[in-house]
Amino acid sequence: MRIRTAAPAVLAATALPVSLLAVSPASAATASHQGGLHLGYIQYDSPGRDTRSNSSLNAEWVNIHNNGRSAVQLKGYKLKDDTGYTYTFGSYKIGAGKTVKVRTGKGNNASGVRYWGRTNYVWNNDGDKARLIKPSGAQQDSCAWSRVGSGHQNCH
Repeated sequence: MRIRTAAPAVLAATALPVSLLAVSPASAATASHQGGLHLGYIQYDSPGRDTRSNSSLNAEWVNIHNNGRSAVQLKGYKLKDDTGYTYTFGSYKIGAGKTVKVRTGKGNNASGVRYWGRTNYVWNNDGDKARLIKPSGAQQDSCAWSRVGSGHQNCH
């Protein structure tokens, strides 16, 4: 299990009632899911032991889905976690009805997959929040999970 050392965050989280830490599918989904770009399925806990190997890092990923009627240029969009780790899209067009997977580790970008290029994990197993940010800085979508999770979160 990966846990970043952040004493203030841990202290603040332990002060919250347990009921606030659990995320129901209804609270994870937002109205923006009804049409357009949104976070889909997130594999926040790489299966198996956390070895920090590239294959283990790439088993941690986020799907971004476009259920709109036209393609969307993702250049300048950002994917962020609660700590502030940020992936910024270069020029990439996601087609209508298509999904792009952003993997944490290194690899060769291809149609439908982008690589963050990190050498350490991004998503906390014990609770985190993924945010999709527009180039303007406005939040497009977000999805959170708690420590009660199973290693993945369906954000629909």
